[in-house]
Amino acid sequence: VQLQASGGGLVRAGDSLTLSCTASGGTFSDYAVGWFRQAPGKVREFVAAISWNPGMTRYSDSVEGRFTISRGNAKNTVYLQMNSLKPEDTAVYYCAAPESRQIYRDVRDYTYWGQGTQVTVSS
Repeated sequence: VQLQASGGGLVRAGDSLTLSCTASGGTFSDYAVGWFRQAPGKVREFVAAISWNPGMTRYSDSVEGRFTISRGNAKNTVYLQMNSLKPEDTAVYYCAAPESRQIYRDVRDYTYWGQGTQVTVSS
C-alpha cells in the first residue's frame, strides 16, 4: 500500500489545520494508521493513531485534547484535525501504517510511510 500525506501549510498560533492521509493500492480496513512528526534536529515522534476495527484511537500527551484523528467514509483516507496549534507543533508530519490492525507508538512498528507534509506554526 502507498500512502500520501497532504494538507500541511503555514499557520499562526491558535489556528487549525487538517491533514489527510490517502492510501492507494489498498485500504485502511486491514491496517491501523498512525501520524508521526519530526522537527529539525529531533527524532520522529508519535502523534496519533487509529485502528479501523475496532475504532480505537491513541494520542501523545502533547496533542491530546487538541488533535483528533478520524477516518473518512471511504476506507482509504484518514484525517488529523489539529486545533489550537502551537509553534512547537512545527514539524514534518508523516502518516504510516503497520502490517497490522494494532495501534503502535513506536516508529519501528510501522512498515508503510507517506512522504510527509510540512506544518509550520508561527508565533
